[in-house]
Amino acid sequence: MPGDRKNPLWRSFGYAFSGIWTGIRKERNMKVHCMALVLVLIAGIVAKLTVVEWCICMIMCALVLSLELVNTAVEAVVDLATEEKKPLAKIAKDTAAGAVLIAAIASVIVGVLIFVPHVVTWI
Repeated sequence: MPGDRKNPLWRSFGYAFSGIWTGIRKERNMKVHCMALVLVLIAGIVAKLTVVEWCICMIMCALVLSLELVNTAVEAVVDLATEEKKPLAKIAKDTAAGAVLIAAIASVIVGVLIFVPHVVTWI
């Protein structure tokens, strides 16, 4: 396809990694979620999680990080459209943030369900 030559696959990956890096550098909550990911990785290694437990943890982490990036994108687009306080802008920003919150709460619950049995066996 002609469009593919203008934007090779490697360039698309570059844009994606640039977006991830921008989110990590500029968004406090993205930093918090990345630190949580590091803690999950360390705890998972120590707890010797099963393959299924690892998969579940990684899916939940990916969900939270992805939604945080979507939230950041929504906020940027809304700010680009208007700096004024408008009800629709508030709805867009608040619902995107709410999606991240739901995923983060679900991740904590899943984390408790996965890690507590491992902790109990150590005690």
